[in-house]
Amino acid sequence: MAKKLQTFFLEFANIHRFLLRFWRELVTPPYEFKEIIRQCYEIGYKSLPLISLTGFIVGFVFTKQSRPSLEEFGATSMLPSLISIAIVRALAPLVTALIASGKVGSQIGAELSSMNVTEQIDAMEVSGTNPYKYLIVSRILATTIGIPVLCFYVAGIGLLGGYLSMMSKDDLSFLSFFTQVFETIAFKDLGAMVLRAVIFGFTIGAVSCYCGYFSSKGTEGVGKAANAAVVASMFLVFIEEIIIVQVLSFFG
Repeated sequence: MAKKLQTFFLEFANIHRFLLRFWRELVTPPYEFKEIIRQCYEIGYKSLPLISLTGFIVGFVFTKQSRPSLEEFGATSMLPSLISIAIVRALAPLVTALIASGKVGSQIGAELSSMNVTEQIDAMEVSGTNPYKYLIVSRILATTIGIPVLCFYVAGIGLLGGYLSMMSKDDLSFLSFFTQVFETIAFKDLGAMVLRAVIFGFTIGAVSCYCGYFSSKGTEGVGKAANAAVVASMFLVFIEEIIIVQVLSFFG
């Protein structure tokens, strides 16, 4: 028991130092803008096919499942409002974060772990390159920037899926649907979505980089790092979702 507690506190101290170094390197020039842009491309653009399919299905299925409940009260006309609030405030950031945890988290964890195993990180230090700034800071910034952008995209695709689901039963025009959607969505809803997405993006980037950068040596370390990055990222995303919901509910 004492050994487990010691390991826990040692890991906590390592994470604390890892994050402190990130903030220190973040404000210290030079800045790796090209690498940040490249990572945004890797994280964002290459995730579009999976993100698009998932976002569309979530919007389509959520609308189908919500209709019977509203029909009981004769309130199907409120379906676009319900869809827009649910997707923008909760579903879009959560779905985006979970997909990113699986795809991006495993990619970053495996990539950094393989570089650690093949001693590429040590070679960068010998050559005078700051591996932490080049590898860690750029990836965490890319996820923090890329996840919110993907979140807006998922919200749009999800609303489109919701419209197509409604259109199969209702004679509702595209313009009427999205007019009601934009009348329902308030600035605070968009703010809640962006807040979630930024926090989720930073968490996924930081956790994945930590798991990959400090992975164990050997080929098994690559698989363990990728798996740990995915599991830890998803776990923290759910914990943060609970906390954010409570905080936003408290402030109204």
